[in-house]
Amino acid sequence: MSADHLLAASVYTFSLGRLGATTGALIGLAGVIIAWRTLARPTSRPRAVPAMVAGLIGLGLGGLVAATTEGGLGTGNGLGGAYVALLVGLIATVLGGWALARSRRTR
Repeated sequence: MSADHLLAASVYTFSLGRLGATTGALIGLAGVIIAWRTLARPTSRPRAVPAMVAGLIGLGLGGLVAATTEGGLGTGNGLGGAYVALLVGLIATVLGGWALARSRRTR
């Protein structure tokens, strides 16, 4: 049995699953950063909406990759990154919603 059969994808191979999961995680991370900065300044309501949108996009991409990936964790198909994108997207959505609610209360 050769080493080629042990891994589904090389460490250096960037599949569509990995690309989608990475994109979702980065967009979700941008949403977390925007929401965090919005919470620091509660009067900036317009920034809370993009944070929530970025979080929802991260959730959507992570969910899409997780639902369509064949194989398990460690196979190189992006399933681990999809879980990260789901988590980061959820955090961004919650923080963005919290910032939006907080900005409405301070008005």
